[in-house]
Amino acid sequence: MRTLVIAFMVSLIAAPAEAQELQQIKLKPAPGAETVERNCATCHTLAYIPMNSPFLNAGGWNAEVTKMIKVMGAPISEDDAKAIVDYLAKNYGT
Repeated sequence: MRTLVIAFMVSLIAAPAEAQELQQIKLKPAPGAETVERNCATCHTLAYIPMNSPFLNAGGWNAEVTKMIKVMGAPISEDDAKAIVDYLAKNYGT
């Protein structure tokens, strides 16, 4: 019972921080940004995009999107995957 109470209290503390983080991440306005938000933010924070941008070029972003689909099971259509990679490469690529 004590463990459940502690877990609940931690979740109450973490929830506002997570909500605040989601509000602070604003992607660069460009074609494809909405597609990225719609597909990527479903599973994880968009903070990963600027965090990884110094390391990824177009090929790297393509590999990441492919991994999300094939390994992680992200339900992203082929057209959306192309739009996501294009957006990330142009706006967050090295």
